[in-house]
Amino acid sequence: MLMRRRWAWFLALTTTISMLAGIAAAHDHPDPGAGEQEDALHGPGDPSAALAELDAAFADVVSSGPNAKVIKNLQLRGRGERLVENATTDVWAYDGFAYTGTFNSPCGGDPEAGVWVWDVRNKNKPTFVDVIESPVGSRSNDVKVATMGSGDILVHSNEPCAGGPGGFEIYNVDDPTNPVHLAHVQTDDVNTFLREDLGFIDFGVHNLFLFSQGDRDYVSAVVESEFGNFQVFDITDPTDPQLAGFWGAEELRMVELGEDPSTVPDLDADDFDLILELDAYLFSGFGQSQNRFLHDITVTEDGMEAYLSNWDAGLVLLDISDVSDPTVVSVALDPANGSRDGEVNSHAAWPSEDGSIVVETEEDFDAWVTVAPLSNFTFGESPWNTIPGVGVSTSAGDDFEANQTGNMVTVTATSVTVNSGPLAGNVYPAAEGAGNQPKISDTGPLEAEAVWVGRGCDTDNFGVPGNDAPGIVDPHLNDPAGKIAVVRRGACTFSSKMGAAQDAGAIGVVVANNLTNDTPWGGIRIWDYSDPANPELASIFDTTCSAAASPIPECDPFGTYSVHNVIVESRGSKTLAYVSWYWDGMLVLDVTDPYNPVEVARYFDNSEAFLESNGGNPHDFWGVGKEKGSPWIYGSDRNGGLYVFREQGSGSGK
Repeated sequence: MLMRRRWAWFLALTTTISMLAGIAAAHDHPDPGAGEQEDALHGPGDPSAALAELDAAFADVVSSGPNAKVIKNLQLRGRGERLVENATTDVWAYDGFAYTGTFNSPCGGDPEAGVWVWDVRNKNKPTFVDVIESPVGSRSNDVKVATMGSGDILVHSNEPCAGGPGGFEIYNVDDPTNPVHLAHVQTDDVNTFLREDLGFIDFGVHNLFLFSQGDRDYVSAVVESEFGNFQVFDITDPTDPQLAGFWGAEELRMVELGEDPSTVPDLDADDFDLILELDAYLFSGFGQSQNRFLHDITVTEDGMEAYLSNWDAGLVLLDISDVSDPTVVSVALDPANGSRDGEVNSHAAWPSEDGSIVVETEEDFDAWVTVAPLSNFTFGESPWNTIPGVGVSTSAGDDFEANQTGNMVTVTATSVTVNSGPLAGNVYPAAEGAGNQPKISDTGPLEAEAVWVGRGCDTDNFGVPGNDAPGIVDPHLNDPAGKIAVVRRGACTFSSKMGAAQDAGAIGVVVANNLTNDTPWGGIRIWDYSDPANPELASIFDTTCSAAASPIPECDPFGTYSVHNVIVESRGSKTLAYVSWYWDGMLVLDVTDPYNPVEVARYFDNSEAFLESNGGNPHDFWGVGKEKGSPWIYGSDRNGGLYVFREQGSGSGK
């Protein structure tokens, strides 16, 4: 009986972990070039002094976002173009160079997959240098660079996107134009039973952070394992990295249960019930996306403390003065007041220089679900899958349900366009379902009448209005023969719906989502850490779009308005947070008073000229980078590559 439970648990656990590991076009490159030295660009002296004076002169000018008439803008000064949709991830800037990562496509093995290196010594004209290629079958999502005892060290994460390795890579970049590979590090589960008996090894790494303590150098890694997600490696000798310490949110549950958290590595088959209890804890949480796994790390400049954005476990502050034995200082967690919809989703965090203020971001994509197209679904590998199928939103389904016949449409892999009929002129975003059915991206668009057939779970009901399938309320069912069947999600599998529509003679299927609970996007939590052992939620901050519980006219209903990454910096008497906010752009917040955050700058551009320059796609900012003490801000656009900004004073920004 125990072996049966263990095998069932193993299958469920490995499936879930493989899902976690997934979390998370050719073009010409600019010619490489050294560019002008930064000194030549903005003259001698402290480049931030003039900016500080400018801030003081216009302290009463507040940005109100894209619709403002008078704002303090972020001025776009330079771009490193990479016009590949959803390709660019994070950005890190260091010593005149910027580094941007790559998402799933292209995956490792493609020469354009990996870390893109940019020379940004001339801020007005970033120049492409080269690509540090990802291992075959993996993506390089995160990249960090720092000067360490052995030189300038670059680390980048590996996450499998086509069966490649996990872990991370280490390079020397004393000469950023000629990176030298030093080591590949494999990351495994810290529990001996999971690692050795069940084979929980070679997990992907999502984020990294470099730090030093005295004469020892370290990299901390977010490992997508079951236990011990926070792992610290000693890279004092970067050619021979060694695991030095670890911690995981399962230890919080161990303490609650009165167990010794130091025994996590030694739990074995005799502790199987406890392992199951810890597993259940890690896969529970708040709101829609319920897990307590680590997402990101920020380590203080002295290397003694680490802020762990631990999703629904909250923001965990660890004392890592002894990296072999991290200890919990505090957990910042307030689901009731820290979010507009009860989510936690601790995604990233950054402390002020003195540690008294910490800005935390809440990433949340479970918003405005009624207008988001059905995606990440499959029709399966069924023998009857011989017609194409796409998914659309709940609201699109509502339109077709209210206007069931007479709509002539063109269906592509990304849209359903109504050419004539009651819904003429409407264009609905779509996503092509996975499976072995013909793909519209291969066969070409479908053109026919779209007819509503309800749940589409029983072929016998098509063309028999008022005749319901057993247990299913579908009062109006139309004959889809030679047409495109519009079906509602639910009551039976996507494969069953396709099979029923196909048997009835349909030439394609459009599946409408059935989600009806719109919620806000993720915003910012600002914590008062005056007492690090007892952090207090000072305030939350949202943009107009992220705060909206449902789509509003000011915001694109198909946009992404969650916050993403943040860097906090002190400048004089001010504490500023630099934030990447997907479709809302790049923002700067004054959080000097954590109880009263003020937006003081934003870059946002949805003009036709910008869209044309960005490959037809909106900006979609993932990462924010900043070199300390510099007025330059770096943003990574998932669709457009690298951006270089500088703050400027009041005005229209024209």
